[in-house]
Amino acid sequence: MTFFDKARAWMYRNARPLDLARFQYHFESGSKEQVVDVLRFYQNADGGCGHGVEADCWNPNSTPMHSGTAGDILREIDFEDASHPFVQGLISFYLSGAHFDGSHWDIVVESNNQYPRSPWWTYGSESGCHTDYNGTAQIAGFLVRYCAPGSEGYQLGLRIANEAIAALDALEDMHTCTCYIHLLHLLEKAGATHLVPADELRQKLHATVSRLLQKDADRWHLYSCKPSNFFTSMDSQFYSANQALAQRECEFILAGQQEDGTWPITWSWEDFPEEWAISKNWWKGHLIIQNLLYLKGMGRL
Repeated sequence: MTFFDKARAWMYRNARPLDLARFQYHFESGSKEQVVDVLRFYQNADGGCGHGVEADCWNPNSTPMHSGTAGDILREIDFEDASHPFVQGLISFYLSGAHFDGSHWDIVVESNNQYPRSPWWTYGSESGCHTDYNGTAQIAGFLVRYCAPGSEGYQLGLRIANEAIAALDALEDMHTCTCYIHLLHLLEKAGATHLVPADELRQKLHATVSRLLQKDADRWHLYSCKPSNFFTSMDSQFYSANQALAQRECEFILAGQQEDGTWPITWSWEDFPEEWAISKNWWKGHLIIQNLLYLKGMGRL
């Protein structure tokens, strides 16, 4: 069996329906609508998402973090129907003011503590304190991408986007950097880059990506920052400056696949071992998609 065949077999035997739908869309001519149909099972009456759509937190309540994960899947599949009830539900949740202080959406919420979770999603813990634009920058991009120009949501998204760009300085967190990259992508898709200092954002992101990338490939087996955290295609604006490292990751991915078709998960939870065993399996499906998309984007699939 090829590495793809091994990964495909694992997905059909083990993946949760959401990740199997994503896999089918990217690699088997599945539809975007099928992905969104599954996503709707994670949506609550208030329009937000919960129920562990972000696999490290089992909070069933709507949170900006869960909703942001769902929105990122829409970005991943380039979903365009802004009038879709699922999209409109997410917009309503963000505009409701829930877990929003006027400038930032709370990524860690108090109700997390009632459910199994990784330690970094614990409310009140140092690891769970997000005070920058982690999450918020991408949510702002989502609103600009899917809200009608001139609407309340559109104007809110633009304001937060401009504030986030103005605050962007020496980022040290790869997750926050990824949120800014997604913000730029969503602004581009919305045709709204002329309404923000986009050139400044691009320049800062180029410098940040190059600085945050772990240059020592021998450390990639640890939880570290690899090219795939920031881009998945040779068409990316971040590829040319990091070409050698990006191609090196292809070899790393191909060499690291395990016999069952998965790749190792490089983190774990300290508590809730039974639930972590399930979430770890969910992450395996996500990582299969991520690695195969990267190889595809690098012309290796």
